[in-house]
Amino acid sequence: MDIFVQQIINGLVLGSMYALVALGYTMVYGIIGLINFAHGEVLMVGALTSWSIIGLMKDAMPGTPGYVILWVALVIACVVAAALNFVIEKVAYRPLRNSPKLAALITAIGMSILLQTLAMIIWKPSYKPYPTLLPSTPFDIAGAVITPTQVLILGVTAVALSLLMWLVNYTKLGRAMRATAENPRVAALMGVKPDMVISATFLIGAVLAAIAGVMWAANYGTVHHSMGFLPGLKAFTAAVFGGIGNLGGAVVGGILLGLIESLGAGYIGVLTGGVLGSHYSDIFAFVVLIIVLTLRPSGLLGERVADRA
Repeated sequence: MDIFVQQIINGLVLGSMYALVALGYTMVYGIIGLINFAHGEVLMVGALTSWSIIGLMKDAMPGTPGYVILWVALVIACVVAAALNFVIEKVAYRPLRNSPKLAALITAIGMSILLQTLAMIIWKPSYKPYPTLLPSTPFDIAGAVITPTQVLILGVTAVALSLLMWLVNYTKLGRAMRATAENPRVAALMGVKPDMVISATFLIGAVLAAIAGVMWAANYGTVHHSMGFLPGLKAFTAAVFGGIGNLGGAVVGGILLGLIESLGAGYIGVLTGGVLGSHYSDIFAFVVLIIVLTLRPSGLLGERVADRA
């Protein structure tokens, strides 16, 4: 029972980070129909930027409380990630907006490789330990443990998701985003500026990815230039699982995928008679992707509609 509760906690933490990244995928897809496969690299840039800021602050301002350093690093990481995504959208994706979707998809994959290479040049290819900035004493919950970092991850994710839902449902920008997603031409006739809405969508997605990147690094204690690739693919799986283009679906898909992966990691040894260990847990995300694409391509909360392309 202790193992089950522990894996549920781990799954919720993991799933909340997947949900943040999945929202970026689903928002961009909902607005312009693009699968931005460079989105995982925005997570990576956010994490590495925060690592650099933490190092600079610890050297320049010794004695500064860890939580202050972490929050400053998080804010700067979000700004850098947003600026990066703004440039990516304007330079790489906007010129291809009316091109075949395959051209945009290939560009997104190329951008992913480019960002990984640039990060390797800037930050070097080695794995770097991420500083522990919060207390390490865990809390006990029904025989399982949860660390202060994991509590922070759940709290920050809840706040970020709440703010996003408020923005989308109750602000002028949110109404413009929904109108653009429904019909960009009609939205433009009603005074909405589609280019501005699309840029804002990329900025919001970048902030969510940067938050996930910093939380990921703080939770797992390491950063490197390719760290965004696999979480990015899994978050894409979560978006498809929940119904890509559906914000609620991205959150549900992320949480469920985190739980499936975590429970799978905890019990895969028992299920396979000890043949496979927890390091094979990545397989569960892609098994889910295959099953969803086969049985319900529109996802759990997606509508069964034909591709308008």
